[in-house]
Amino acid sequence: MAILVTGADGFIGSHLTEALVRAGHDVRAFTLYNSFNSWGWLDQCAPDVKGKFEVFSGDIRDPNGVRTAMKGCDAVLHLAALIAIPYSYHSPDTYVDTNIKGTLNIVQAARDLGVSKVIHTSTSEVYGTARFVPITENHPLQGQSPYSASKIGADQIALSFYASFGTPIHVLRPFNTYGPRQSARAVIPTIITQIASGQRTIKLGAVHPTRDFNYVADTVGGFMAALDSPRGLGEVINIGSNFEVSIGDTARTIAKLMGADIQIVTDEVRLRPENSEVERLWADNAKALDMLGWRPAYAGLEGFHRGLVETIAWFSEPQNLRQYKAGINNI
Repeated sequence: MAILVTGADGFIGSHLTEALVRAGHDVRAFTLYNSFNSWGWLDQCAPDVKGKFEVFSGDIRDPNGVRTAMKGCDAVLHLAALIAIPYSYHSPDTYVDTNIKGTLNIVQAARDLGVSKVIHTSTSEVYGTARFVPITENHPLQGQSPYSASKIGADQIALSFYASFGTPIHVLRPFNTYGPRQSARAVIPTIITQIASGQRTIKLGAVHPTRDFNYVADTVGGFMAALDSPRGLGEVINIGSNFEVSIGDTARTIAKLMGADIQIVTDEVRLRPENSEVERLWADNAKALDMLGWRPAYAGLEGFHRGLVETIAWFSEPQNLRQYKAGINNI
């Protein structure tokens, strides 16, 4: 298939681009235009993939550029988004433009061009603090941050095009993805980079909330399964490990795996406003198995440890660690 991947320069998008190339697809990678001509993480893609995909530099907020990038494509995997929650507190307008208007540009172009499948990326943050666990796709939506509110809006735009026009839409809802290349805005890279940089007093925000961490290879596997599946159009599907762990226990597990004796301290600037903190996330992934035939390879405590070992190994490489600012709060 000829596939457009938006957000291909990012963490999950770069891994997905590599997987699609390896699977034999003709991939067009939509990257954010910038004066440095940087393709993000695709500048450091795996040697067996390098030079085997097309790059389109543009801006998801521009409908003409989106339409131009999509021409000739059979499917679109839409990952481009602003995702940092702290940044959304002081710059929410950019989240509306990028996440909601950007998604509208995607589904409008897909409808007009007759694209055979659009896979839109949601987030577990749209559920807010769990009212029941494990969280099914029928859980109420709660916009507890401008970011999550913008993603709720983006999801609904995508689903409205399926309901109104029959545009072939999947909505995948990954829970907290982690792995090599992830931004230090996320908690697992925050912990690893501080320890790898020699720090033993580790600065974190709230450590009591729980998360369902999903290794990046599993998240990519969910997209690949949705791409291949004839089922799930017009549906929201969780991609999660069905395993919850607290932030504090995650930090202690990472420290143990890295052979470090750490002390965790609360950094006030890393705390979310009280009513904005998502206290608990734990995915029910039964629908993904039923509709897509997908199940996590890094499931449960054992799978979490394996994923952490691979992630620690990548971040501990000096050339990778140098790209991170471990000594500051990254938003």
